[in-house]
Amino acid sequence: MATKNEVPAGAIRTRAVELAVALAIVAIGLVVVYDSHRVGVEWAEDGPRSGYFPNIIGWILTAAGGWIAGETLYRWKALGGAVFVKRDELKPVLLMLLPTIVYVGLVWLIGIYVASALYIGAFMRLQGRYGWLPALAVALGVPSAIFALFELWFLVPLPKGPIERMLGF
Repeated sequence: MATKNEVPAGAIRTRAVELAVALAIVAIGLVVVYDSHRVGVEWAEDGPRSGYFPNIIGWILTAAGGWIAGETLYRWKALGGAVFVKRDELKPVLLMLLPTIVYVGLVWLIGIYVASALYIGAFMRLQGRYGWLPALAVALGVPSAIFALFELWFLVPLPKGPIERMLGF
């Protein structure tokens, strides 16, 4: 029989995840505070500077993350070996997460429309096991609809890459 603190091989403990997320929230809050001070957090003659309200939000994030981290450390033994996720449960999550990270990088490199077409098409073929025709139709249709919606109707430009600029988008 397993003890309370025994964790299966390859499992991630709940307390480690809680602490990591709490520290990430603290880090995000401190970045917001730092950048708010860069643009100005004081009250000017014409009202608050552009960093005034983000500074408040940054401090709230920092305090909340600190509270969660402190509470997690306080309950460290009580949380014991509670398992957040096992290795076999993590695999499907990573099959979604890793391509999404690649997609974000591709948006930066080649633009949102081409990256979206590649991402949607690859997901439909590899994860969804769709045929080539539906995958191509959706992979080309969705970015086209997004282009029409944002670029033509709302007049909001989205990130473009070299291929899109070459085509005149």
